[in-house]
Amino acid sequence: MLKQRFHWLVGALLVLGAAAQAADGPAAIGSVPKLSIADYERHIRVLAADEFEGRKPGTAGERKTIDYLVEQFKALGLAPVKGSYTQQVPIVEITAGSDATLKLGAQDLQYGRDMVTWTKRLVPEVKLEDSELVFVGHGVVAPEYGWNDYAGVDMHGKTAVILINDPGFATDDPKLFRGRAMTYYGRWTYKYEEATRQGAAGAIIIHDEIPAAYPWDTVQNSWMGPQLDMVAADGNKGRPAIEGWVTLAAAEKLLQASGHSYRELLLAASKPGFKAVPLGQKASGSLRNAIRRSNSANVLAMLPGAKYPNEYVFYMAHWDHLGRSLGRTGDNIFNGATDNATGTSGLLTIAKGFVDAKRKPERSVVFLALTCEECGLLGSAYYVANPVVPLADTVAAFNMDAFHFRGPTRDVTVVGNGASELEDYLAVAAKLQNRELREEPTPEKGFFFRSDHFNFAKGGVPSLYIELGVDDREKGIEWGRARNAEYITNDYHKPSDEFRPGADLRGGMENIELFYAVGSQIANERRFPNWRANSEFRAARDRSRATAAGAAASGAPAR
Repeated sequence: MLKQRFHWLVGALLVLGAAAQAADGPAAIGSVPKLSIADYERHIRVLAADEFEGRKPGTAGERKTIDYLVEQFKALGLAPVKGSYTQQVPIVEITAGSDATLKLGAQDLQYGRDMVTWTKRLVPEVKLEDSELVFVGHGVVAPEYGWNDYAGVDMHGKTAVILINDPGFATDDPKLFRGRAMTYYGRWTYKYEEATRQGAAGAIIIHDEIPAAYPWDTVQNSWMGPQLDMVAADGNKGRPAIEGWVTLAAAEKLLQASGHSYRELLLAASKPGFKAVPLGQKASGSLRNAIRRSNSANVLAMLPGAKYPNEYVFYMAHWDHLGRSLGRTGDNIFNGATDNATGTSGLLTIAKGFVDAKRKPERSVVFLALTCEECGLLGSAYYVANPVVPLADTVAAFNMDAFHFRGPTRDVTVVGNGASELEDYLAVAAKLQNRELREEPTPEKGFFFRSDHFNFAKGGVPSLYIELGVDDREKGIEWGRARNAEYITNDYHKPSDEFRPGADLRGGMENIELFYAVGSQIANERRFPNWRANSEFRAARDRSRATAAGAAASGAPAR
C-alpha cells in the first residue's frame, strides 16, 4: 500500500524532468525515496506534546523545540549553514498588565471583554490622555489604487479608529483593490504601521468577525499576555502610545454617540474619495509593561548541492506557537498540533526524503524552521533582513503552515493563486496525484499575508504556499468546507488544537509529497522561476537577479 502511494511521485518527477530537459535541465532525477507517514506522525506527536508547552519563544518549550530540531537535522547528516544550525533573532517580550485601561468617549472599556490593548514602545508605562478620535476608514494609503484615507487630516496627538480588511472586501467590487481578495492593506499589521507613519498617538482597530476572519476569542488568545517583537534601535518610540482592538459592540456605541452608525461609516469608507471623520470624542488609556529582552532562534540546515552549491532551494515552516496561558483554568497549553507541528514535521519529513535519495540534488536545499511567526512573522522578517545565504541566489521557497488532519482531496489550494511560475511545476505534479490547482476559497481572509513566505516574497524570492484542498475524495466539497470553518471556530489558536490518536494524516502527506516533487525538480535544473509579470514582487526579484548577474560578472560576491 505504501509502495503504491509513491508511484505518482516517480511519475511526477519523470514528467517534470522531461519538461526541464527542454530548458537544459536534467531529463529525470533517478531513484525516488519513500517519504514516511510514520515519521511525519512521530514528529507531530513530539512537537505537539504537552512537554513542549506550546513552543512559545522565550520559554522552556522553545529550548526543547530547538534542541529537537537541531538533533533531527544532525541525525540526518545535514550540514549547518555558514557554520551554525541556528540564527539568533533578538526579541523583546512586553507584557501589558491586566489593569490596562481604555476610555472611548463616555465608555470605560474592560480589558479582555471589550478591548485588548498593548504598546510597542519599550517603556514601563504609557498613557493616552484626551486624544481626539478620528475615524479613518480602512486606514489605507495606496497610491497605486488612488486611495488615501488620511488625506487632509493631521493625526499627530490623535487616535485613529480603523476598519479591518480593505474596501474591496467591504463592497465585493472586483474593480476596487482586488475585490473580495484581501490585499496587504487589509492586514492588521499594515494598519498599525500606517498609523505610525501618520504620527497617530493611538491606533484602534474595530473587530468585525467576518472581515477579520476570526472571532473575538482569537484576539484575546493572540494579543493578551506576553507579546514578542524584534528589538528596534529607537525602542519603537515612534509607534502609537496605545494600539489594540475593540469589539464591534463597543465600536457601535462609540459611533452612535458621535451621531453615526457602523454600517453608515463602513459604506462611506468603502467608496473612492472617502474623507476621515472626526468623531468629536476623545480617548484616554494607560498601560503598565513588564519588559524582558532575549534571543530566539531560527533553525536551519542544508544538503549541499552536488554541482551548484551556491544556489539554494528553501523549505520552511514556523516552529513556534502560543505557549501556555497561566491565567486560564483547565487546559492552558496551546499545543499547536495543526498550527504548526504539521508544517514543521513536514519539513523534517522532506529533509529525510532528500537525504535518502540516491542522487543528491545539484543545487543546495535548505531547511528553515522559523521562530515568532505567531507574533508577526518576526523570524522570517529577521532572516530576510539578515539572510544567511543571498536572497538573489535563493531560487524558490516552499512554505508549510497548518496541514489539517483530513483525508485526500481532489484539489490543491494555492494561497495567492496566480502569483508565480512555481505554480506551473505544482500543476504538473498535482495532475499525477489526480488533483487540480484551485484558488483559495476565502481570498478575503488574506492568508497569503499571514505566513512566513510573505517576507520572502517581499524580498523578491518566488514563494509557494499551499493548503489542503476542500474537495474531499471520500466526503465531498461541502464536508471539506465545513471542516475548515469548524477548525477556525473551534481550534484555531485554542488549547483544543491538539494531536489525537487516529488523526487522518493522508491529506497532509499528499501536500508534503507535492512539495518534495516540485522542490526536487527545481533543485536539479538551471532555471530561476520568477513571479508573474503582474506580481507586485516581480520588480524586487528582477533587481536582485540583475544585481547578482552584475556581481558575478565583476567577481564580487552576491548579496
